[in-house]
Amino acid sequence: MRLQLRIWRQAGPNAAGRLIEYTADQVSPDMSFLEMLDVVNEGLTKKGEDAIAFDSDCREGICGMCSLVVNGVPHGPDRGTTVCQLHMRRFKDGQTITIEPWRAAAFPVVKDLVVDRSAFDRLIAAGGYVSVNCGGAPDGNAIPIPKDVADVAMDAAACIGCGACVAACKNASAHLFMSAKISQLALLPQGQPERYRRVVAMVQRADAEGFGSCSNEGECEAVCPKEISISNIARMTREYVTAVLVGQ
Repeated sequence: MRLQLRIWRQAGPNAAGRLIEYTADQVSPDMSFLEMLDVVNEGLTKKGEDAIAFDSDCREGICGMCSLVVNGVPHGPDRGTTVCQLHMRRFKDGQTITIEPWRAAAFPVVKDLVVDRSAFDRLIAAGGYVSVNCGGAPDGNAIPIPKDVADVAMDAAACIGCGACVAACKNASAHLFMSAKISQLALLPQGQPERYRRVVAMVQRADAEGFGSCSNEGECEAVCPKEISISNIARMTREYVTAVLVGQ
């Protein structure tokens, strides 16, 4: 396969960026998208040019590091997958592919396709944890939890914090990410003591970080590689309203 690539290049956070065209030759349909970028980078390095910076780690759809917008869609055209799980057989010979970083004020560009997602870490630090002593794992497992509740909590816990929801949202909202963490802990008995303090602290932190509000249009759910449901956002809203009413 021969592909035309339009890739966002930006030397640093304060530098102007632009799309630059590259040609990817002899691309195997069995390559992953990131492997294709590796091959492009090898060619650039051999020519003495600066390699394209992009994030990756596990390349198995687990870590949430990969963060590319492919032809306008975070993680590319395949539903329920990260961009590292996207394969080149999804594209046609001669096709033009535009590759950009996450676009959000809260995710400033570091270089090229790499963005700073430490705002998510600060959201978790604001309240996405349990600080009450619940004992060790055996003690936690000793608490009876109805299966339907455990299933919903585990579905929310599947969030890998990649940030695709923010990149897809026209408001750059972090509501899907936040609500997954809040739902996971609000549904389990271990999270009850800090339930209302948690949601207020995380919402306030999200506002401070510059994330936008949710207009409930569902783009976040559509691009989420773990298919986190927007029903979690409704749960987070109920949690927040209750917290305000009880004076947290």
